[in-house]
Amino acid sequence: MSQSVQFIGALLVLASCLPARLGRLAPGATPRLWLRFVGASLITMDAFAEQQWGFLLLGGACALYALVGLVDWARGRPSAGREPA
Repeated sequence: MSQSVQFIGALLVLASCLPARLGRLAPGATPRLWLRFVGASLITMDAFAEQQWGFLLLGGACALYALVGLVDWARGRPSAGREPA
C-alpha cells in the first residue's frame, strides 16, 4: 500500500508541473497548487507512517508552500506569479 500511495502522490506533484512547463497554467495557478498540495500531503502522510524522515521533510515543505498559496488565493490575494516549491 505504501508504494502505491507514494506513487499517486508523486504523480500528482509531477502533474502540477506539466501545465506550467507547457505554458497552459501560471506557476501560481490554483489548480496547480491543489494538485501539488494533495500530492505532497499524500507523500508526507505516508512518509510519517513509514518513518522516512527525509521524505517527510521534503513532502511537508512542498505541501506547506502550496498551502500558503491556497490560503492567499482564499483570501483574495493573487500569488503574483510565485513559483510554488
